[in-house]
Amino acid sequence: MSDTGNSIEISVLETGKLPHGAFPPNGRTFFHRPTGRACDGRLVIDFLGGAGGGCSRRHGVLRWDVVGAEGKWGLIRVRVVRVLAEALGLPFLPPYYRYKNGTSDKFESGVNFAVGGAGALNSSFPGIYNPNTNVSLVDEVNSFIQFLNLRTDFKQLLRNSLIVMGEIGGNDYTHAFKQGKSIEDVRNFVLPIVDSITSSINELIELGAVTFLVPGNFPIGCFASYLTLFQGSDKDQYDPLTGCLTWLNQFSQHHNQLLRKELEKIRNLHPDTNIVYADYYSTTLRIYNSPNKFGFKETLKACCGTGGLYNYNLSRTCGYPPLRRCCNDPSSYMSWDGIHYTEAVNRLIANVVFEELMNSIHSLNNLCPASTINELRMIYPKSEM
Repeated sequence: MSDTGNSIEISVLETGKLPHGAFPPNGRTFFHRPTGRACDGRLVIDFLGGAGGGCSRRHGVLRWDVVGAEGKWGLIRVRVVRVLAEALGLPFLPPYYRYKNGTSDKFESGVNFAVGGAGALNSSFPGIYNPNTNVSLVDEVNSFIQFLNLRTDFKQLLRNSLIVMGEIGGNDYTHAFKQGKSIEDVRNFVLPIVDSITSSINELIELGAVTFLVPGNFPIGCFASYLTLFQGSDKDQYDPLTGCLTWLNQFSQHHNQLLRKELEKIRNLHPDTNIVYADYYSTTLRIYNSPNKFGFKETLKACCGTGGLYNYNLSRTCGYPPLRRCCNDPSSYMSWDGIHYTEAVNRLIANVVFEELMNSIHSLNNLCPASTINELRMIYPKSEM
């Protein structure tokens, strides 16, 4: 959900082929061309990390560093002297692997380490095979540390950064379920996945990081990919209001509960850190419960896909030839390709996360002039969600 183009370089390196995000109709809504994002437009991280140039004061700079969002979401974002690029007309954060051999000025406004398809567990972890990439959260964090080691000011950089850790772990669960693992077997992966996330946070705290945004998992029982995989389940396994598979959503809640519990342990162990949990689950579930309120006509069916009740086919994913067509109005759909959300949903999620950050991280208010905060609140008003 956070890869802004790293998967293009990684996929070519690992397989010699371009990923589906490199083909149309990906990018049609905002960029009007494929960028490597698995979306019709912008991602949550694009809305959050792109701007904020007006939030830089003479004696202080607030930066963002996003780590471990899979491609589906995984990333590292540096430097939030910007809280909304689209708001202030500033560039989006560049993918690290595309420019890592270039000049460092490419990353002055931010850097993204997310790789599409990456998991929280490394490729040698027993029981899960990742067919998409060998890159894991550990690799993303190591790349970030290598990036830091090239800077003489890395201590200050970490101290003045917001590190976004995830959302990560969803790909691991997806691969396990698709490979025929039972719910009991997949539950055994939750603890090591959460441990991978919290270990990465602790590692960065030891290096000097103090401020984190950690998203939870989404209600995966509402994803077209899962609904297709488990199509034909007993009727009592579906939520009568949303049509989502309740047992899969309960699984997501289990992951989130354990993650929040472990985050609280880190807060107690490091009282000087500021760790904000982003409740992606509740935020998106509110949309599923009341789609008309938020302007959506289709909640479960993919905008870009083909075949079946949910317009999703694992062997013909969005972007790969000949699947170059999609629905006429992506903004009326929640699901872009059966796995990732449309820009319209990402914007709503970003609204909520922005509000949580403003309420939780007082340095944002301290570093941003009141005029900038007011401008951002006009563009990202307090959510009714």
